[in-house]
Amino acid sequence: MEKPNTDIDWFEVISENYMNTEGRPMSVLESIRKDYPITCHGVGMSLGSSNEIDPKYLKDLKLLIDRVDPFLVSDHLAWNHFNGNRLHELIPVPYHEESLEVIANHIDQVQNELQRQIAVENISAYFQYTSSTMNECEFLSLLTQKTGCLILLDINNIYVNAKNFQFNPIDFIKTIPKKSITQIHLAGFTDMGNFLFDTHAEPVHSEVWNLLETSLEYIPENVPIMIEWDENVPEFHKLETELNKARKIMNKKAKNETKEPSEFIF
Repeated sequence: MEKPNTDIDWFEVISENYMNTEGRPMSVLESIRKDYPITCHGVGMSLGSSNEIDPKYLKDLKLLIDRVDPFLVSDHLAWNHFNGNRLHELIPVPYHEESLEVIANHIDQVQNELQRQIAVENISAYFQYTSSTMNECEFLSLLTQKTGCLILLDINNIYVNAKNFQFNPIDFIKTIPKKSITQIHLAGFTDMGNFLFDTHAEPVHSEVWNLLETSLEYIPENVPIMIEWDENVPEFHKLETELNKARKIMNKKAKNETKEPSEFIF
């Protein structure tokens, strides 16, 4: 496969799409990997489940990352399976000491098995638990302290939750330990009228671009940044245009300093 004519520097893949897979999917992935660094971003680790992490899942994930050597492995602060039953959504977790201990143990288990740090992403949510004793950003910060994990900071998810649950998104970002932020996601939401829905089906909204720009002093320089687009995917050159918007904003922080370009994938 010939290398495409693009200035994109790396790609992110959904881990589960390539676990236990050969044939064309793996052939395409390995072809991309010859020319580009990649990250493996999971949706099925279920760090927030009260069950133990599935050992077969971890074994299969390790086989994948040993094969393609991603520069980052990540998943979500969420759960989606319990006692063998799997859901096709990322369900939020309650934010209290008991769940903190369970999830910290799961992250330790994963990092020990994979022999590397992982990044944990903040999710969009549509309900909250009355049992929570802290908010999500406080919870994430404590997780980094207890486990040494990193944070994949999704700016769109923060904005969606801030609108749906009425909090200041900058207060959220300021609470996250800056040194723990290792990657940023951007995406487009859908306005459902009485709430925002994280669909990844539209361009990044101006409010999210503005939040990214406002957040620059709380985000490390040179942090990899990408745009997710899962439905109604436009032509590739339009995706590159979205990437360049992100690059322009991130480069404001660097002023006249030379820096690595920000990144993108869908």
